[in-house]
Amino acid sequence: MKSIVYTQNAPNPIGPYSQAVKAGNMLFISGQIAIDPVTNELVRGDVKSEAIQVMRNISALLEESDFTFADVVKTSIFLSSMDHFAIVNEIYGSYFQANFPARETIAVLGLPKNVNVEISITAYRA
Repeated sequence: MKSIVYTQNAPNPIGPYSQAVKAGNMLFISGQIAIDPVTNELVRGDVKSEAIQVMRNISALLEESDFTFADVVKTSIFLSSMDHFAIVNEIYGSYFQANFPARETIAVLGLPKNVNVEISITAYRA
């Protein structure tokens, strides 16, 4: 059975999708971009600020679902340029302690709202 996850501590979807879906012991978090859920505005400035907001949004969805970053098994990171890799990797890495999840990082031609980073997460808890 699947259930839709929603929290006011993460941004509302900007399209026909859910913030996250829980299916059994699995949690699938939709791609998060740097939208501040309080203002519903994009966090602009630099890639570091964007990455921090993205990870805050992911953290809020994990918390709402009673998961933690230790439960994350797979992530997908999409960047507007591989020039952003080191900065995003540093921010992303600060949320994990050990037993890191599987991951791919892909540079793409464009992301929603012309952001520089989008991250989606899959988590599992026994």
